[in-house]
Amino acid sequence: MLYGLDFNGCVSSHSCNVLSSSALTPEGLVCSNSQLIWTLQSKPWVFDEYRTMWFKSCRMTFLSLNRMKSYWQLWTRLYSTSQTTVDSNEVKTFLAMAHKWWDEEGMFAPLHSMNDLRVPFIRDNLLKTVANHHPGKPLSGMKILDVGCGGGLLTEPLGRLGASVFGIDPVDENIKTAQHHKAFDPVLDKRIEYRVCSLEEIVEETEETFDAVIASEVVEHVADLETFIQCCRQVLKPTGSLFITTINKTQLSYALGIVFAEQIAGIVPKGTHTWEKFVSPEKLESILESNGLSVQTVAGMLYNPFSGYWHWNENTSLNYAAHAVKSMVPDHSGPAEVVFKGETEEPQAEVSTIPGVHGELKK
Repeated sequence: MLYGLDFNGCVSSHSCNVLSSSALTPEGLVCSNSQLIWTLQSKPWVFDEYRTMWFKSCRMTFLSLNRMKSYWQLWTRLYSTSQTTVDSNEVKTFLAMAHKWWDEEGMFAPLHSMNDLRVPFIRDNLLKTVANHHPGKPLSGMKILDVGCGGGLLTEPLGRLGASVFGIDPVDENIKTAQHHKAFDPVLDKRIEYRVCSLEEIVEETEETFDAVIASEVVEHVADLETFIQCCRQVLKPTGSLFITTINKTQLSYALGIVFAEQIAGIVPKGTHTWEKFVSPEKLESILESNGLSVQTVAGMLYNPFSGYWHWNENTSLNYAAHAVKSMVPDHSGPAEVVFKGETEEPQAEVSTIPGVHGELKK
């Protein structure tokens, strides 16, 4: 609608009367337009006021849209956070232990020792997927996501094998410890990247990026196991590998893993584990298979608290390791790949096999 303006830039009552009484007829419209043209010709400053009002209106609209956008981003982030697999109670537990990750004689000693099994388990299963590899850096050219990396106890050995490793953890102090420790090795500093975030945040950024996802001693701490597995699958490339080590949900695991290890021997701090979150190999395999991940291997692991060493075992009633492979059907809905600063050398020699695994228990 067009309005005539007086000297003060206000809407004149005469113009309003003209528009209200005759705007419905062609003659009235011509009259209104003519009056506006006359006003602008006889009072040129009115045009400046029109322009100023128009710019102010556009600016306010722009600011309002920006404000709505920020509110929308905040709302979606809060909604996303409400769907997270991160358990806030678990975060508090590990926050108190963040400075002790690299004490090989301390509470994380069993995890240091577990590397003797889990590193070859990961390496040898990954090498089954390549024709050749470099003897000194067998995992060169591979991108690995280490979920719940803690202080980097498993991240660093994988980086030394040549892989570009991205370690994530929701505990800020864990990542600070990991970053501090890798800084002592210039080679690792190039191959490893750490970030304080959840797995869901990585899914929002990228899909089908990683050759392997590692969740070692993690799934027994997440808030929603099925969602966690779904997220792992989303970030894997087709035929990519998911490696999990965890604790079976049995009476024996309660007696030894919680009562003995936490309350009697003090191998790990009290409250580190919740028996209700333990998962059996059968249930884990069911979740994996239903989410497009084909289970290749399940092997039992046994820890000797007196020697401090781990051994492979056919019995999975306590600890076990699992390897699953994503189906070849690609996902097309994800955003672009995440960019790493890690090395991407091409592999160049022959494949090795997994030593020490007594059996592949395909359920």
